[in-house]
Amino acid sequence: MSETRWLDDDEQRAWRAYVRMQGRLGAELNRRLQASSGLSLADYDVLVHLTDAPGGRLRPYELQRELHWEQSRLSHHLGRMQKRGLIRREDCDEDRRGAYVLLTPAGREAITEAAPDHVETVRRLFIDALDPEQISALERLADRVLDRLEAPDE
Repeated sequence: MSETRWLDDDEQRAWRAYVRMQGRLGAELNRRLQASSGLSLADYDVLVHLTDAPGGRLRPYELQRELHWEQSRLSHHLGRMQKRGLIRREDCDEDRRGAYVLLTPAGREAITEAAPDHVETVRRLFIDALDPEQISALERLADRVLDRLEAPDE
């Protein structure tokens, strides 16, 4: 077994700052979204993916892949959203064992109403704190980390 490569002071500060920022930003976005629209950040994420999909429908495995959620989390969350009328499930004619998750008119209305305030909150709390060069750098950094996450273990 190889020796542990501990973080140096600069790396430790950067990592901890990122973890604090990510946690606090997610919690604040969720709190404000729920207060303004009654949607959770998880609801919003599901609705965004359905809104972007052709016909407002996706297979559950496609949603799971896009959201990076465990199957049980997705299943439970979709059940709660279905009870609220935001989505519905429909059998898949091509695959009798499969189903689709569909955006309902109520779900489309919910995200249409929630989006302007949510985008303004994202802008106010995150985007406006950065200059264009920092936004470009952030995108490059995120892409590098995402590429590493998608690469097979070395």
